[in-house]
This record gives sequence, C-alpha cells and structure tokens, in this order.
Amino acid sequence: MIKAILIFNNHGKPRLIRFYQYFAEDLQQQIIRETFHLVSKRDDNVCNFLEGGSLIGGSDYKLIYRHYATLYFVFCVDSSESELGILDLIQVHYILQEVVMGGMVLETNMNEIVAQVEVQTRMEKSEGGLSAAPARAVSAVKNMNLPEIPRTINIGDLNIKVPSLSPF
Repeated sequence: MIKAILIFNNHGKPRLIRFYQYFAEDLQQQIIRETFHLVSKRDDNVCNFLEGGSLIGGSDYKLIYRHYATLYFVFCVDSSESELGILDLIQVHYILQEVVMGGMVLETNMNEIVAQVEVQTRMEKSEGGLSAAPARAVSAVKNMNLPEIPRTINIGDLNIKVPSLSPF
C-alpha cells in the first residue's frame, strides 16, 4: 500500500504532497523534511530504495525515489508493494509531466514522447554526479592548504580582485 507520495525540488520545497494515511499537518511537515534529508544526501549512483524514516514508519516502510533534473519523486510504501513497480509508476508520472504542462497537451505522438524521455535519461546519465560538483569544489578549496588566500587572480589579461573572505 502507498502511504505517501512526495515530490519536492532540490531545495526541499514541496511541489506535490499526497498522504494516504492521516498525519497531523505539523507531523506531515516533519516527514517531508526528514524524507528530503534522507534522499537528498544519497549519491545519484546508489540504489533508489531505502528504509522509511522514523516518522513515517521506520523499517516497516520503504522510500522508493527517483531524482529527475530538479525534482525528487518519493513514494513511501509498505512491504506489499513491488519496488520496481513503483519505479515504473514514478517514470509514468514523470512522462505525464513532460506531456502535459499548464493544462495543455504538449505532445501526443508516442514515438516523440519516448524519444524525448530517452534523450533526458541519456543526458542525466552523462551528467553522472554533476549535481554534487559544487560541494566537491568547496571541499577541494578547503583542503588546498594555501599559505594565504590569494588577493588577485590573473587569467591571461583578466585580473580579478578577491574580496576579503572569512575563514571556513
């Protein structure tokens, strides 16, 4: 049984929330935050299944999710649901969002729809972890062990003055 469907952006802002079991509104907000924290910290090349958070039912429930571009699609389900079936359902939902925008049907040709989804999938695979690049860049700068922070960066004829920065 599906307990909840949560769709939120890369910053954790909810875009679509459906709970199929009653939770008080404040508990729903805590579940959304906890779920976002659980799925957003995972690397893009790991399994898309994990145990539910403590607020949504713990190990009795699974979170099945996909990260497409700027959105996380998360289904909270019990053990009677098929993980692969839910991933297919997420794919269908994603395709519907590509076909219908703002209440208007954008495309009805099935071959064109499939081709566009395949292009999107290839593009996501080729990016392979680019979403984590800013965090890796900050980490690399922290680990550079520079004797002092450069005040001017020279690139060819371009000189960039670096403002005073607080230490990390």
